Amino acid sequence: MAHGLRVILFNTEEDYGVTLRRSVLECGGTKIVAEVDEPGVLAQAVQQIPAQLLIVNLDPTPEAILPIAGEVAAAHPNLAVFAVSVSTDGQLILSTMRQGLREFLTKPIEPETLVQAVQRVVDRSTATGKQGSLVAVVGGAGGVGATTLATNMAVELASMASGGVCLVDLDYRFGQVGTLLDIEPTYSIADLCETPERLESQVIEKALVKHSSGVHVLCRPPSFAQSDNITAGHCVGALSGLVSMFDYVLVDGPSRYDPGAKAVLDIADGIIVMLELLVPDVRNVQRMLDAMKQAGFNLDRVRLVCNRLGKESSNLSVADVEATLNMEIFAALPDDWPGVSASINLGEPLARSQPRSKVRLAIQELAERLHGGTDDVVEPVGGRKGGILSKIF
Repeated sequence: MAHGLRVILFNTEEDYGVTLRRSVLECGGTKIVAEVDEPGVLAQAVQQIPAQLLIVNLDPTPEAILPIAGEVAAAHPNLAVFAVSVSTDGQLILSTMRQGLREFLTKPIEPETLVQAVQRVVDRSTATGKQGSLVAVVGGAGGVGATTLATNMAVELASMASGGVCLVDLDYRFGQVGTLLDIEPTYSIADLCETPERLESQVIEKALVKHSSGVHVLCRPPSFAQSDNITAGHCVGALSGLVSMFDYVLVDGPSRYDPGAKAVLDIADGIIVMLELLVPDVRNVQRMLDAMKQAGFNLDRVRLVCNRLGKESSNLSVADVEATLNMEIFAALPDDWPGVSASINLGEPLARSQPRSKVRLAIQELAERLHGGTDDVVEPVGGRKGGILSKIF
């Protein structure tokens, strides 16, 4: 199944929420971009957040919820709308079809039935154009190099991707993406969050700054006050719009694992978690992975990258970290603080300031593997066989 099908869930039954979410995620290739539990805001959510599929739980009051779902289906003919109910009443099923909903699924939902229905949506959505990939780069602790990796990987991808690359700073208060590329933006992500309507490409383009490397950058807000007004829904709406415009959207952050971060990671095609061989980093990453499991995330999307490998003073080994986290460290960046710090202070990417440095070459290789979609014989750092980055992204 093609990856990246964006799904909005509508459900007012508290006890059924986890079951519905699990059923959708087990289909594979689906991303839940919003979960709505109030009928009055469903239309607004669909208007604001781009999606290909809306799944509506009609229970416990089908007679009240069905007309709302029908209005949404009529207003958005390109959006597939599925109904879910415990009822098998023929009249209800007929009414559902007359309202313009495409599928009626009876509880408990048969996995194969849902997979087939979702695949039909995928087949129809293919004609509307390819969606880009959203990759989140998250630090297991502050100062581990997530911003450096996100910024320089975006620069490397910009030389490979014909459909363009966008870099977004999701550290709304202290983000330094603009500093690392020495750009002074006129607008920021806060400007895209001032309207509740779905963002058009012309509006998004005005907020972006194009770096000389070809990367389009969406910077953090200039003031703390603007940062406070950005909601998870605003952020997801902006990122969804960007994904429809670029081959790759790399986000630096989220910087904290909070409800806003959950919304971003939910729609990400891949998540790179940065850490060093330090006990605090490992503990933070373990807590993050545990929280993601509990929230129903597919950890197959997560890749661990170890920074500053070879730095003196570590009593931890890669094998120790892998055993603790029960996950392979997929890639590593060598320690070269003098070169990296010079690049940061100059406001130039490594491809220009340190083109032959080991750090730059390691990031370039990671970008090539991401973009190339190949599984060449590249072993994880721990020595266990199997390059699988391309399967995730």
